[in-house]
Amino acid sequence: MRLTAILGSPHGMKGTTGQVLAGLLDGAREAGAEVTVYSLSEKQVAPCRACDACHKTGKCSIQDDFPEILLAMLNADAIVLASPNYIFSVSAQMKAVLDRCCGPLHLQIMEGKHAAAVVTSGGSGSEEVEAYMLRFLRTLGCWTVGSVGAEGRQLFDEDSRTKLLVSAASLGAKLVAAAEAQQTFPDQQAERAAFHERMKQLVAFRREEWPYEYEYWRSAGRL
Repeated sequence: MRLTAILGSPHGMKGTTGQVLAGLLDGAREAGAEVTVYSLSEKQVAPCRACDACHKTGKCSIQDDFPEILLAMLNADAIVLASPNYIFSVSAQMKAVLDRCCGPLHLQIMEGKHAAAVVTSGGSGSEEVEAYMLRFLRTLGCWTVGSVGAEGRQLFDEDSRTKLLVSAASLGAKLVAAAEAQQTFPDQQAERAAFHERMKQLVAFRREEWPYEYEYWRSAGRL
């Protein structure tokens, strides 16, 4: 059972988001997962250039650390995205990774994986960022198991910190159990099916401009 976590905090594992993520990963390890963490503070991922190379050839034209991160996601059974709330959205570092996943999203290449999200905020407001990351994961084809959100101040109070990290560890264990059981979530099925069909129609329509993606869908018997 392999779990890949992507941390979008500039402070790495020492920041509040990293600390909550660490609690989730402790629970995942105790449940038997092999965990790999990619801290974007230590990686170089440039913004998408919208050059269409990934759609045409299956390879990104930018030379940086994104292919390594993408490969880890593809090889994982479970994925966790963790980001601080920066003005009601994810960090710039995390957004660069999400945007670079345009090709994999078109291919629905992560169908059947399981995923979760972690968000921390200086105050309130983590819910909409959690919802955003979970929705992104579902558009990749993942089943989303849940998320944990927290205010940074919770980590400075011992009782609140303990409860928060227990909750995070519980989500980590739940994520691993769902991936091992290949659990499905009926309430997500309609959304997944609709987005799958949307990508199918888009790739078929752009088949002349996007030969790699069209051939991927065709050879998989999806068209």
